[in-house]
Amino acid sequence: MSEMINVKDLITVGIFAVILTVLIFLFGMLGYIPILMIGLPIIAALIAGIPYMLFLTRVDKFGMVTLLGLILGIVMFLSGHTWIPIVVYTICGLIADIVLKMGNYTSIKNSIVSYGFFSLGVFGNMLPFYILRDYFVESIRASMGTDYVNVILPFLTNEMLIVLIIVTFIVGLIGAYIGKIVLKKHFKKAGIA
Repeated sequence: MSEMINVKDLITVGIFAVILTVLIFLFGMLGYIPILMIGLPIIAALIAGIPYMLFLTRVDKFGMVTLLGLILGIVMFLSGHTWIPIVVYTICGLIADIVLKMGNYTSIKNSIVSYGFFSLGVFGNMLPFYILRDYFVESIRASMGTDYVNVILPFLTNEMLIVLIIVTFIVGLIGAYIGKIVLKKHFKKAGIA
């Protein structure tokens, strides 16, 4: 096993970046329903667990998950978000990579925990709502209307951000565990116990 990422690895990362991007954008449309906009990180953590776990059956080199996070962050930036998703997705990908490396890419427990951290990358999209709250509230009011803002405004607090991060991490663990169950034969084939 070579320690360097090769062309095949880059293709794998690219394919799974497309799959995750499509899923995140597809379910991101639920954000048109005000209360679901706040819950998007939780929804994303659940639905992306299976493809992420499938991705891990092909990961055996440090940096592949970090690269996946970087690509997702760049896609979010190019789709109209701030630059923050690039940083957050990359950091979460790096943490996930470290967790995988600690399990020598063969630990199912580390694979599940790595997704818990990776799933927090979506907060790169959400942090501006909390950091620059007034600016984004007015922006949302202009595009979605006052009724929409009135529903989400009580949830744009620092306390709610902490709760969302914790719940997203836990749901990420659940999503990865579901992925493990669904992809059991793939994990055995890849030698992940």
